[in-house]
Amino acid sequence: MPSGQRNGRAKLKDIHEFLVEIEFEPRKAPASTQSTSVTYHESCHLCHGLKVSKQPRQILKSIPGLRLTECAESNWCCGSAGIYNITNPETSARLLQRKLNNINQTQAGQVATANPGCHLQIENGLSPNNPGQIKVTHPIVLLDQAYRDNGPH
Repeated sequence: MPSGQRNGRAKLKDIHEFLVEIEFEPRKAPASTQSTSVTYHESCHLCHGLKVSKQPRQILKSIPGLRLTECAESNWCCGSAGIYNITNPETSARLLQRKLNNINQTQAGQVATANPGCHLQIENGLSPNNPGQIKVTHPIVLLDQAYRDNGPH
């Protein structure tokens, strides 16, 4: 088997991994005059499955006007895990509460995550006590906003 083609991995890359690999050009001019704090939740499929962990952070750190605040236990599951939140709702709720406590400790205005299941789980967990204060978004959406000169929202 040719080098780099274990399990078809060479044929498919996560967008964070791809952008860092091709040395994407970060936005140079400030996208915003005020700094926005963001924390990053590592989805299980990326950090444990694909071993992609540093690349999303590199992208977030490249965005002018955005300050990355690390979240404790960022690589711990949020409780979504596919349909785990449906098949094991009590354990899922405990995992989510632990994740939300860690997110709140960062005092960040945004949570970036690259998995739609994690996005919904965290957003739904935040919503009862979070009237629009903490937003959940994808790191690439934040990068896109910076390129469009809208700044981080």
